[in-house]
Amino acid sequence: MPGLLIVEGSSFPDERGFFMESFREEDLKGSPIPHLVQENLSRSKKGVARGLHYQLAPRAVGKLVRCVRGRILDVALDIRKGSPTYGRWAALELSDRGNRMFWIPPGFAHGFYALEDCDVLYKVSRYWSAEVDRGILWNDPALGIRWPSDKALVSAKDAALPPLAQAENNLTWTTD
Repeated sequence: MPGLLIVEGSSFPDERGFFMESFREEDLKGSPIPHLVQENLSRSKKGVARGLHYQLAPRAVGKLVRCVRGRILDVALDIRKGSPTYGRWAALELSDRGNRMFWIPPGFAHGFYALEDCDVLYKVSRYWSAEVDRGILWNDPALGIRWPSDKALVSAKDAALPPLAQAENNLTWTTD
């Protein structure tokens, strides 16, 4: 889907384990990924679903997501009004094996399902703001997201999120 990126880094394994540069700002120069201002860590048990989260404009946020322990199914949902892919989603398995990240730009809602106990590290393009924090119900049937299970452990906040059709959303698609 336009705007989503898979970022692959290098890893150098040997008999002791491995070494990798987990983030190198200069590697992103020339890419559509903007300057990243904060890093967050989320720990989840197997079977947890988080999301689908986003922030309203003008404080919409992009996320560079990595799973540093365990495995997740990471999901991005296009919620940019006027986008040719509005309401469509993309999913990618991320794990602690390798050095893969998923760039989810502003205009997408983000969520994940913990396939194993996991730690998820993500860098963001804007700071979190309660005033513009919004979400969409993770299992909204109209979206058709193929989650690993229709049962998940979710927070009370996430369980009360509206479906996409009723979600507050001022994000729009642009061709820039």
